[in-house]
Amino acid sequence: MSAEYGGRTGLQGKLTQWLRAGRRPKETAGDGGREALLLAAAGAGLPLAPAAHPAGYRCSCERVGCPTPARHPVSFAWQTQSTTDRAQVERWARHQPQANFITATGMVHDVLDVPLDAGRSALERLLAAGVEVGPVAESDDGRMLFFTLTRGTPEDEDEWWPCELDCHPETMDEHPGLRWHCRGSYVLVPPARLPGEDQTVHWVRGPEHPLPDPLSLLETLTEACARYGGEEADQAGAAWPLRH
Repeated sequence: MSAEYGGRTGLQGKLTQWLRAGRRPKETAGDGGREALLLAAAGAGLPLAPAAHPAGYRCSCERVGCPTPARHPVSFAWQTQSTTDRAQVERWARHQPQANFITATGMVHDVLDVPLDAGRSALERLLAAGVEVGPVAESDDGRMLFFTLTRGTPEDEDEWWPCELDCHPETMDEHPGLRWHCRGSYVLVPPARLPGEDQTVHWVRGPEHPLPDPLSLLETLTEACARYGGEEADQAGAAWPLRH
């Protein structure tokens, strides 16, 4: 399924309608929507690998104190396992019907990961300014994910640097502002379920949108995060005297 699938008919046309309407994966769970959405992501070039899933309010990995419940790959070899191969994604989706999926960043794409309020504000500004915005996902744990072209390729290996210089999935709480997921990182790809009632990761703009240059979004996202951080600090400062 290519990035042009949104202009076709049948199930592919319905997918675009669902994505534009902002419908959640749970609404298509009974009619094959999960598999179709995963194939759409793989068809758009996002390499996928199986991930853990919620087990009630816990993680299916059963690790005591799992730091990223239902948000991490199930295999330590996820970077080499990640693929866009349609047949392999179909096998995984059908044999692991509860599994979430991650997409490995730094191969084809990066992800600019920002607080939800900041992301919504930035998205509105970018679209109003006519900036090309690629796929965008929302996570019900309060984050918005902007999918972009990667900052490096295997041909310019010296220009790559590991995601740990920005953030890493298991240290995300240490980076409340903008997180740049690149080489060595991953994010959940929609449709995905999070621990808790009706908590999901879902597309706002689907994978049929071409991946933009990250630098075309970075300034607006950074400014939105700065405003968001300032508002949070002001609110905390205003509330502080009430605690004494």
